[in-house]
Amino acid sequence: MSVRTYNPSVLIGNWNEDICLEEDKLKDFLDKKEKGELLIQKASNLLGNILKKNPASEVLLTANMSESKMRDAQSLGGPCDISASKSLQPCVRNTFMIVSPELYQEGQVLRYGQPFMLSTLPGVGGSLRMHSDRVTFNKAAKKSRKQECLLTDNSSFTAHWNCLCFDPQQRLENDGMPVPANQRILFNHCKTNQNLACMSEFSFRTPFGREMEVAAHTSLDSHRAETPANHWVILTRTVEDAAEQHEIERETLMKPSTEVQTFDEPPAGGQHEFREVPEDSTPPQ
Repeated sequence: MSVRTYNPSVLIGNWNEDICLEEDKLKDFLDKKEKGELLIQKASNLLGNILKKNPASEVLLTANMSESKMRDAQSLGGPCDISASKSLQPCVRNTFMIVSPELYQEGQVLRYGQPFMLSTLPGVGGSLRMHSDRVTFNKAAKKSRKQECLLTDNSSFTAHWNCLCFDPQQRLENDGMPVPANQRILFNHCKTNQNLACMSEFSFRTPFGREMEVAAHTSLDSHRAETPANHWVILTRTVEDAAEQHEIERETLMKPSTEVQTFDEPPAGGQHEFREVPEDSTPPQ
């Protein structure tokens, strides 16, 4: 008696359903992989996010003069845009002075809640003040449409700012205390009560590269506290760097002079004209 057997190519059972199930599993896997929803991808993204540096803490407030004005101007001229640059090299366009609106307060310690003006350097910097005013239909930030900030020669109340403690729970206690350097603070506009913000989601091209927009806008989180977009730091030279630079300059002055001295023929009055050819030196930053 012979027993009939099936060939290997014969499909038995729910073979069609099994094939469809395998195809669905493969499609689901490829779809999750494309969207980055796999467990290994989520873990890798989380690791990258927590180790990623905050872009808002790595930019400097800079003057952004239009390319058309830069062709003929010898110094910064208003109105001039303000942006946040990733270039951390100190220069004229990202160096500002804190100027008091009252002459009798010049040279005094800046305190929380005290009005001041943020000005560019004199000379090439143009001594421009950071100005802002309420948003109107024709006057707003170009990208975010928030309250616009500009550098102008206007020294009116629209150019007055004050510093606030970044921690809202300690803001009242710190009112009137000296503003610390190299620590997080808030720049608050006196007229509109809006904080200076780096709009990292809005960037644009400039002659110096791609930079982020700066506007006056108070950005709050779920706890009604200012987000890092409103946090700024007044960077100054550390005491160690300043002392080291002073010692280098002192040693340079103490060295024997190797400069070439030339004397012209004495003029009619018997006076000599003395000229000294200085060495090429780079000014300290």
